[in-house]
Amino acid sequence: MSTVSVRDVTVSFESFRVFDGLSLDINEGEFIVLLGPSGCGKSTLLNAIAGLLDVASGQIWIDGKNVTWEEPKDRGIAMVFQSYALYPRMSVRENMSFGLKMAKTPKPEIEKRVAQAAELLQITHLLDRKPDQLSGGQRQRVAIGRALVRDAAVFLFDEPLSNLDAKLRNELRVEIKRLHAKLGKTTMVYVTHDQIEAMTLADRIVVLKDQQIQQIGSPDEIYRRPANLFVAGFVGSPQMNFIKGRIEVTGSGHEFVSGKRRLPLAGYHFTLSPQAGEDVVLGVRPEHLDIVEAGIWPGFKVDIVEPMGADTVIWCSDGEGSIQVRTSGSKRAARGDALSLGIDPDQVSLFSAATGERL
Repeated sequence: MSTVSVRDVTVSFESFRVFDGLSLDINEGEFIVLLGPSGCGKSTLLNAIAGLLDVASGQIWIDGKNVTWEEPKDRGIAMVFQSYALYPRMSVRENMSFGLKMAKTPKPEIEKRVAQAAELLQITHLLDRKPDQLSGGQRQRVAIGRALVRDAAVFLFDEPLSNLDAKLRNELRVEIKRLHAKLGKTTMVYVTHDQIEAMTLADRIVVLKDQQIQQIGSPDEIYRRPANLFVAGFVGSPQMNFIKGRIEVTGSGHEFVSGKRRLPLAGYHFTLSPQAGEDVVLGVRPEHLDIVEAGIWPGFKVDIVEPMGADTVIWCSDGEGSIQVRTSGSKRAARGDALSLGIDPDQVSLFSAATGERL
């Protein structure tokens, strides 16, 4: 069990600063996911924690110890990369035990750790096979097992599932979550650009953009109360609907107005109080829209229907813009059908059009 603390860290590549004074605290036993698009700096941050990159300033602490200038092998971490990086001429058993042999670990202890890791990952029957006799998912299990035998305090995962097909990604995602539960209070830091991985695996998600932290929170907080327009648009599939409008103040309180569309905001919990007439962007997720007989927003017509099995995504418009609605797969709709939409103000998000920050 171990905590990780990144304290005011700056990482530079020659004259380019990737991070400038970034700080992040990871609690003991947490599963933290670093989420963001390519180039946002998530792998750079992971490599700095691992000691694979030097920091220009700041400190990195692991398990209460300043490891800023320690070698990776002395940090009490184990890392799983995007590439399996298995030795092709070695068996699974030999690949998993290689690091322990180099560390001169006694043979009985090596055998014990390999056996325990193999059982945990359900690869005991593969121990005598070579990597070219394994599927992609099995190879990645071996790579995880190789890290697992180290009995590290912190596990670092750098997009470990990105090379796998969708079915294998789903299977291994479940296995990694199960592994974290079985290991008890082991701290894990996981890098991905896949929001599904982030939402399903994380205790907390750290959303990054342009080498800056945009929001830190539980999957539910990130999804239901995104801190800004970027987080709102990046997390969620289908993507959140965004509608430009303005705030009006009436006798009953604030209202969102966009052309003919109006939405009373009596049930909305403002983070920052808006001004009357302020330009805003309303965000509403497709599944938070209801198709009803007499909704608050009438006059929509169906443009496209996307059946997805359990769900159906309906694209509709009212002449002022297109909106996605996610509804039950049992509901039927056809191009040209008239729709009326209902919206719960508790389920929407409002953002400043000027700053993009949540209101």
